[in-house]
Amino acid sequence: MQQETNRLREQVARLNKILQANEESLQDNPVPPVAPQVPGVRQGVSRNVEVPLVPEGIQANPPLVREDLLFERFRRMKAPEFEGTKDPLEADNWLIDIQVILDLMGITEREKVLCASFALKKDARHWWMTVQMCKDVAAMSWQDFVAEFRMMYYNSEILAAQQDEFTSMRQGSMTVLEAVKKFEQLARLCPELIPNETTKVRRMMKMFRTDITKQVSAGSSPPTRAIRAEYWINQDKEASAQIFKVKKEEKAVVKHFQPRQNQESYPRGQTSNSGQNSKQFEKNKRKGNVTGQNQQRNIPQKKNNRGNEGNSNDYPVCAQCGKKHLGVCRLGTNTCYLCGEEGHYARNCTMNS
Repeated sequence: MQQETNRLREQVARLNKILQANEESLQDNPVPPVAPQVPGVRQGVSRNVEVPLVPEGIQANPPLVREDLLFERFRRMKAPEFEGTKDPLEADNWLIDIQVILDLMGITEREKVLCASFALKKDARHWWMTVQMCKDVAAMSWQDFVAEFRMMYYNSEILAAQQDEFTSMRQGSMTVLEAVKKFEQLARLCPELIPNETTKVRRMMKMFRTDITKQVSAGSSPPTRAIRAEYWINQDKEASAQIFKVKKEEKAVVKHFQPRQNQESYPRGQTSNSGQNSKQFEKNKRKGNVTGQNQQRNIPQKKNNRGNEGNSNDYPVCAQCGKKHLGVCRLGTNTCYLCGEEGHYARNCTMNS
């Protein structure tokens, strides 16, 4: 028991010595005063590092946006990527789109270069790595980036071809909107060919079709007036096409019903091919074989006498012979019952042959 008490006393004595040593150390090295919190200024992490105080009335410089936050903002803008191309128009369209996004973000020239280079992929990324080896991209401005980009993707030979296309461009089968859009794209690559608005209007008027330029005079806003003229031209074409369609349908209807009208002009049971029977009927009429009282034509069909007799039940009964037939009764005359000719009988008639 006595030994345990002595051991505890020794531990307490050692602890007192340690506490006394710490107090002496704090007296020799006092803790520096803590600086007040200033918005926008990062405070020191270590206790031994002094943080400079900002005098009153002087505003601290705004901090630079960290690159990870900058790229996150850039991604949210859904900026288009660029993989490289041989078409100057495609390259110019990307440059315009990226310029609009960077202006909306309101960032510095250096940050614009960082974001634009971040959007380069594949072949375009390889090109930018080559630029980084030859240029000091850390000090590159946005205008410097645009100059390097155009030097790479605005090939002189392709630009010359685009200029030739611009000078010889015609509307052709394109609508006014399509033609104006292409005209504006080519004009961006050929600024030296349109030094002023007057030259641009003159070239645009030369591009339009003749039927449009006849209705549009060279003045302000030719695209708007050309669109209006195109609308009325198309309206006239549609109206003409509708009139042509109606006339064509009318001709088809007339052609369809013409044969029926020709057939209906002949007696029932007779067609236009029965010209011989029609002549025979006229001959009988001249000889008085058709009475005025009964105007129905008695035209016997060749080799169809029995067939006609089968329908004789509908004929009136003759008062002279007591039989049913049409026309003048030939009983007691030297007249053929088939053809109506005199001088022979029905059994010797040529219509029975």
